[in-house]
Amino acid sequence: MVTPSVHSTWLHLGAGAFHRAHQSWYLNQLHKLGDTRWSLALGNIRNSSSQATLDQLGHQQGVYTLEVISPDGDIDYQTITSIKTVIPWDTKLAQLIHVGADPETKLISFTVTEGGYFLKDDGHLDLEHPVIVQELTDPSNIATVYGVLVAILRERLATQAGPVTLLNCDNLRHNGDCLRTGLNEYIAAVGDKALAAWCDTAISTPNSMVDRITPKSDDALQQRLVDQGINNDQVPVACEAFSQWVIEDDFIAGRPELERVGVEFVEDVIPFEEAKIRVLNASHSGIAWAGALLGAHAIDESLTPQVREWIRDYIAQDVSAALPKGPINLDDYCTTTLHRFSNAKVRDTNQRVSSDSIAKLQQFILPTLKTRYQQGDVPKATLVLVALWYLFMQRRAAGMLPFEYQDRAIGSVPFDHIFAEQDSLKAFAQSSSLMGSLAEHPTFTEDLRDVVKQVEKTLEESL
Repeated sequence: MVTPSVHSTWLHLGAGAFHRAHQSWYLNQLHKLGDTRWSLALGNIRNSSSQATLDQLGHQQGVYTLEVISPDGDIDYQTITSIKTVIPWDTKLAQLIHVGADPETKLISFTVTEGGYFLKDDGHLDLEHPVIVQELTDPSNIATVYGVLVAILRERLATQAGPVTLLNCDNLRHNGDCLRTGLNEYIAAVGDKALAAWCDTAISTPNSMVDRITPKSDDALQQRLVDQGINNDQVPVACEAFSQWVIEDDFIAGRPELERVGVEFVEDVIPFEEAKIRVLNASHSGIAWAGALLGAHAIDESLTPQVREWIRDYIAQDVSAALPKGPINLDDYCTTTLHRFSNAKVRDTNQRVSSDSIAKLQQFILPTLKTRYQQGDVPKATLVLVALWYLFMQRRAAGMLPFEYQDRAIGSVPFDHIFAEQDSLKAFAQSSSLMGSLAEHPTFTEDLRDVVKQVEKTLEESL
């Protein structure tokens, strides 16, 4: 369904760099074709580190520069004007809720990172997570995507503002389904039966797959803009030239014609999603963990011949066996992915990529492990990635990481207890809060122990 020739608002939650390099860029491309029927409103749920960026973006009336870097290092500077409303943050999120409940708002998307959905290993909402418990206890103190969506949807129901599409743009498999499950269970915990019944027919939650490497902005980016004569932008974004967006075409209240600018609308996003999550996202995390252990600062610097071999083996031996045959050649995809990661001009740090690794382990890596064990094989190549993270977290426990590790789920896993144990690997492997059902697998602990020894030896030889 595509909205007719009337103005519609697309609200995005999460003012990070990725949104401004991806979703906002796509809409800007559509505007350049003359289709301005949709415009973006942008706001934050939490008073986070990106708040200063949002405030500055407001001063710039939503306009910023996107630096697009090709694999060969060619740079294109683009002015992005698709964000028409920048919503100031307030403690009650009153302005954000007001925009979300406006009848002109037909689409609400969000990038809150993988850990921002508070899902357990089985895909259900973790109602015992401290953040969820606190929010359910004090609904006026909204801290999650569920809390703000419930507030918006309640207002839409009360004012008969009409249906709305909720579009998840984070790296979760079946991300729309995950959002729907988490939201339904959150509403059930709140006890709002009227809202639950309304949501059955008034919202859609299409699955989507997003892809574009967008490193954290730094002073060097600002200097490159100055060198280009761009002196009025304090919040630029840099990204690679490659971009992909695949979405299930399930929009209950209309959508922009993004297919005109390269977005793929499909009936089933799963083959694209699984390939991207297991190849690109899992590899990205593994490279960051390995790079930190090797003392490297950035992803491209971490791609030693040994790390490349680990990644290629992981995809060739385990991902290829775990996934059914689909439209994507995994060997070619692996080659393209490693080429993209090696671009020194799109330099992403190991600190940023390794953040929120608890959710990344559970979302990106454990599904391949489980499938391979179910197939009767020991997934040694995938266990290398788990071994790298174990050694990474072991080094964190010893205060020896070259940077501060950031993870919003860090309080949900007893790492102090795990690494205080005489057999910390056993405690790590058998932690259900980390490994879910794999913690009970009869050979998982010793399989991992064997691979950790091999990886440790290889790393020592590399240093």
